[in-house]
Amino acid sequence: MSLSIRLHAADDVVIARQQLISGSIVEGVAVRGLVPPGHKVAIRAIGVGEPVRRYNQIIGFASQAIAPGEHVHTHNLNMGPDKGSFERDYAFGADIKPDAPAQHATFMGYVRPDGRVATRNFIGILSSVNCSATVSRAIADHFSRLTNPAALADFPQVDGVIALTHGTGCGMDGSGLGMQLLTRTLTGYATHPNLAAALVVGLGCESNQINVWLSHSGLQQGSSLQTFNIQDSGGTVMTVAKGIELIKAMLPSVNQAQRVPCGLEHIIVGLQCGGSDGYSGISANPALGAAVDLLVAHGGTAILSETPEIYGAEHLLTRRAVRREVGEKLIERIRWWEHYTAVNGGEMNNNPSPGNKAGGLTTILEKSLGAVAKAGTSNLQAVYEYAEKVTARGLVYMDTPGYDPVSATGQVAGGANIICFTTGRGSAYGCAPSPSLKLATNSALWQRQSADIDINCGDVVDGGSTVQAKGEEIFQRIISCASGTSSKSELYGYGQNEFVPWQVGAVM
Repeated sequence: MSLSIRLHAADDVVIARQQLISGSIVEGVAVRGLVPPGHKVAIRAIGVGEPVRRYNQIIGFASQAIAPGEHVHTHNLNMGPDKGSFERDYAFGADIKPDAPAQHATFMGYVRPDGRVATRNFIGILSSVNCSATVSRAIADHFSRLTNPAALADFPQVDGVIALTHGTGCGMDGSGLGMQLLTRTLTGYATHPNLAAALVVGLGCESNQINVWLSHSGLQQGSSLQTFNIQDSGGTVMTVAKGIELIKAMLPSVNQAQRVPCGLEHIIVGLQCGGSDGYSGISANPALGAAVDLLVAHGGTAILSETPEIYGAEHLLTRRAVRREVGEKLIERIRWWEHYTAVNGGEMNNNPSPGNKAGGLTTILEKSLGAVAKAGTSNLQAVYEYAEKVTARGLVYMDTPGYDPVSATGQVAGGANIICFTTGRGSAYGCAPSPSLKLATNSALWQRQSADIDINCGDVVDGGSTVQAKGEEIFQRIISCASGTSSKSELYGYGQNEFVPWQVGAVM
C-alpha cells in the first residue's frame, strides 16, 4: 500500500496515509520534513498566489512558494486575497442523471394513525422558554429507566420520556426571524413521528406564548398534545406533579404501538459531519454518499445541510439541481450567509475549526469539497430553510449553521428520523428522538473511541474496503437502526441536551 492517496490526476497535492518523515517518497517526490497523517504533500512546485487543487478543485492559493515534497497547510496555503470569491460555474442542472431503477426494501417502523412513519416511539416534553426547562426535565426524570425503572416497567413499547429544552424563548422580537425559527423548530418536534405524544410546558409571561404558537402553527391540543404554564399551575412542585400525571395518561395509548414492515421511502436521514479531518472526504463522507444513493433508489430521503461547510463547493450541488430555481435558492442562501457573517464582523472562512486543522484541513474550500461527498451523486430535488418540513423525496438541502447540534436540530424538525454523522477527530453526539449513527473516517479513531462510533470507514483508507462496499454496509445499518437496533449514542443516553434551536437576532 502506498504512503499517500492521490484523489485526481490533476491534483497538486496527495494525502498522507500515515506519518511521513523527511526523505519518504510519495508520487516520486521526496518528502521534506514531517507530515502528519491526513495532511497534504505538494507533488509539484507551486508559485505564490497560484491555486492549489485537491479533488481537481481549488482548495486555496499558495501564500508563499511551495516546493515539491513540502507539507501544505495553514503556513503556506490560504483563501487568497479575494477570500475565495473566485469564479465558480454553477451550471444549473448540467449534471442531472437519470433516476436509478426503483427498489422496494422495507424496515420495521411504527405507523401513526395519520399515516406518518416513525423509527422510535417516545413521549417528548418541550419547553416553550428557558424558564420552564428545569420543570420540563424534572417531569422527564420521573420516568427515567435509570433512576426510576418502575415508572415505565409496564410500558415496554415506549422508548422513553425525554425533555427537549433550550436557552431561548424570551428577550427576543416576538415576530422576528429568531422567533420564527424557534416556533418552526418546536412545531417540527411536536409533530415529529418519533414523538407519539408531546407535552409543552411554558412559564406564562414569555415572548413565545404557547397559545400564539399553537394558533400560528395550526396545532390543536388533544390526547397526544398537551400544554400548560407554570404560572397557571401553582409553581414548580405543582407543575411537576401535573406534568407527571399528564404523561401517565399518555402512556397506555403510546404503548400500543407495534413495529410493522414499512417501505424505505419513509426513512429520512439527516447528514452531518463534525470533527472532520483530512480523511473525511476520502472515506466516511463518500461512503455515506454511496449509502445515500442506495436510499434514494429505494424512495428514501437524505438531507444535506451546514451551509457554511459547503461554501466553495456549492457549484457541485447546483449542477445536480432538478430545476434552475432549486439551484438559485441554494445560492440565495449562500449570499444570505455572506451578508450575515459580514454584519457580525466575521467571514465565511472562520472554519475549519482548530480540530479540523489538526486533522489536515486547511481552508473552508477544502473542508466543503469533502463535506458535499456525503450527498452522493443523486439529483438535488429541493432546498429548504431551517426547520422547514421536508416533503420532497430524494436528496434535498436544508439551510443550517455548521454547528452540529443546531444543524441536526433543524433537520429533525424537518422530519429526519435518523442522523448519520461522520467524524475524523471523534464525537459523542446523540440526537433524540432520532437515533444518530456515527461513522469514523480513520481506523486510529475507531480503535481509540469505538465505544462511541458505530461504523469504521477507516478501512477504505487502509485498503481493506471500498467506498461502494462501505456504502452498502452503512445502508444496511441505517435499515437496522430504523428498525429498532440502538445506536451507540442511544445506549449512553445522548440526545436530550443536544436539542439546540438556531438562535439569531438581538437578545433584548
